[in-house]
This record gives sequence, C-alpha cells and structure tokens, in this order.
Amino acid sequence: MTPARFVEQLAAISFRGVFNPYRDACCQHDHSDSPAIRRMNLQRYVEAAVSSGVDSIWLGRDCGYRGARRTGIALTDELHLTALENHFGMSGLAKATVGTVVKERTATEVWKVMLEVNARVFLWNVFPFHPFEEDNPMSNRRHTTGEFTRCRESLVALLEWLQPQTIVALGADAHSAVQRLGFPVSLVRHPSYGGQTAFAAGIRSLYRSQPTPVSRAS
Repeated sequence: MTPARFVEQLAAISFRGVFNPYRDACCQHDHSDSPAIRRMNLQRYVEAAVSSGVDSIWLGRDCGYRGARRTGIALTDELHLTALENHFGMSGLAKATVGTVVKERTATEVWKVMLEVNARVFLWNVFPFHPFEEDNPMSNRRHTTGEFTRCRESLVALLEWLQPQTIVALGADAHSAVQRLGFPVSLVRHPSYGGQTAFAAGIRSLYRSQPTPVSRAS
C-alpha cells in the first residue's frame, strides 16, 4: 500500500446519497479541480503520517458537510489546514472550495484539544465520506451498515498500516465500528451537541495514562 494507492482506492467508491470528497464536485461550493485538490491534500497527509509515524488515531463517524467534505481531511475544516501542516511539519495543503473559508464546530473543538496533547495524532472517520439526507446535500446523516461494509477494509488497512499506540473513538457509533473490527479502542464523548466539555475531559484523562501498543484481536 502506498498513500497514492490508498487515495486512489477511496476515489473509486461511489454511493447514492453520499458525497465522496475525492471523487465528487459540489455544484454549490466546488470548482472542477476540487476533487483533485482534496485527493492531493489526503495523499500529502498520509505521506506525512507514514514518514513521521503516529502515536494515536482519533476516529469520528462520517465526514461533515462543513469539514472533510470541503477539505478532504477528517475532523478538519478549512480554518485548521495550517494547524494540520504545523502538527506534522508538512506543507502543501490547499483550500479546495470557492468563496470564503468555512468553520466547523466539531473541527474547532477537536483542534482546540489536540493542540494540548503531546502526541502525534492522525484524524480519520470510520466512514470516510459524507452521507447526507435525501434532497439535502448540506446535511449530515449516519452512514448505513451496507455503506460501512463497502469501506471497512480501507479502515482496517489504515489502522494496520499506521500502527498507532492508541485508537480513540469520538462517539458511540465510531467506537462500536472499531470494536467490531477487533481493534482495542477508547471511547470519548463526541464534541457536538453540547459534548465539548465531556470530550475535552475525556481526552485529557486518556492522555494522562500511558498507552499500550495496538494489535488487532484474533
């Protein structure tokens, strides 16, 4: 597996009612090169993670319409692309959309706490695309079991490839998905819907203890 091949495989997947940031262009907020920019953003991000190594992976559930749908980077909005570059000592991430920079509440809370943690954290979602409600592309919904099944091997491949010491699930849905795959995972409250304080407290508590190496359960 190479970063380019990983991104290529994601870009080949298509669902009804799901926006694939690495394949699809939004008629409202994108231009013709937007999917290619998001593919390059993700490829550079994965290359930096592979090169430098990661201590932890934090997993959300799905891409949000104000975050990864626009940037191609999980739990990261356009406002925090520079923070991501600084976190991994990398460069070359680019804004893929037209118009002004858009802020996402979840990304804001994640990055606020991530900058407190003395760990190299890779951000991802158990379902790497943006599922939306019928006839409302600018909405968020939970991915279906069938949608997850078609993408589960990309999550397994990433976890086995990066070999983080700690996997953290943001919310019960992400936690359940990773448990079903056989990986040890810690659960913290998702920062949305009033969960900011509990999320921050959970992360701080988790990183006060020493993580143990991750291995997939047999």
